[in-house]
Amino acid sequence: MKAKNCLIFGGSGQIGRNLIRKLTKGNYKVTVVTRNIHQKSYIIKTQANVGYIDIVESNIFDEKKIRDLFKKADICINLIGILYEQKRGNTFKNIHTIFPSILAKLSKEYNLKHFIHLSALGINEAKNSLYAKSKLEGEAQVLKNFPLATILRPSIVYSVDDNFTTNFMTLLNRLPLFPLYYNGKTKFAPIHCSDLTDIILHVISNSIYSKIIECVGPEIITFKDILKKLLGLIGKKRILIPLPLPLAEISARFLEILPKPLLTRDQLRLLKYDNISSGKYKTNSDIGVPSKRNFDEEVKKYCYMWREGGQFSTEKYTS
Repeated sequence: MKAKNCLIFGGSGQIGRNLIRKLTKGNYKVTVVTRNIHQKSYIIKTQANVGYIDIVESNIFDEKKIRDLFKKADICINLIGILYEQKRGNTFKNIHTIFPSILAKLSKEYNLKHFIHLSALGINEAKNSLYAKSKLEGEAQVLKNFPLATILRPSIVYSVDDNFTTNFMTLLNRLPLFPLYYNGKTKFAPIHCSDLTDIILHVISNSIYSKIIECVGPEIITFKDILKKLLGLIGKKRILIPLPLPLAEISARFLEILPKPLLTRDQLRLLKYDNISSGKYKTNSDIGVPSKRNFDEEVKKYCYMWREGGQFSTEKYTS
């Protein structure tokens, strides 16, 4: 049986690397597009055996170059997304709306079997967020240009390679006080990276063409409880202080000017809305792939890097 060719955009991130390993083990050939082959190829090429992976350097908006890649592809997967805007065209509109639209058009033009687009959970309610608005517009363009596309909306995705639990454990390790935005009541359904890639593989293998699938973990946890769990796992005690919205907006204004913003005003707006299943769309459980991995158990596997004594710490976990 001839191996199907998967064209992946965003293959060097935590989700992409995990997905590449599973696809190639399942006899799929993978072509990964990266903007900087010198920085990213050494990471990507170790994810699969020789012959199963090709790495192509290209500006993602170089339509002529990426068009050639579609001629050999059976499936296109878009994992590219940003949490804050940067210079050189890295705007929400370009990355979340225009780029997915281009991929969907090319997928239709070259008669690909499937196009899978990674979006985000909770964007319907966050009308005042530029991030959410760009994601929604991107979804609309994808479905307009490739009606059979599958859009996945995950909650917070975590793993040892994430920018969520690892950043929070770093901050909680260093700061004596930590702010609680919206009193820490925002709800999340964190999904482990491996559970999410299981869903993507299932969608591909079973030719599922559902329009929108919400991808959630097995637990609903408030922002405050996530911080408490992380503090317990790294063996720290910190004061969690509810921060009034005006002060939160001022702090976000300063934090967003950092090279890698810890918090932006747009992210602050997003934090107001729960990040759990809406009940309006199918979930990963509905398509037969319930999440298996528990937040505490998975984070416990790598939290030792933030504990006194590291991996050989004698302190007991208190979560």
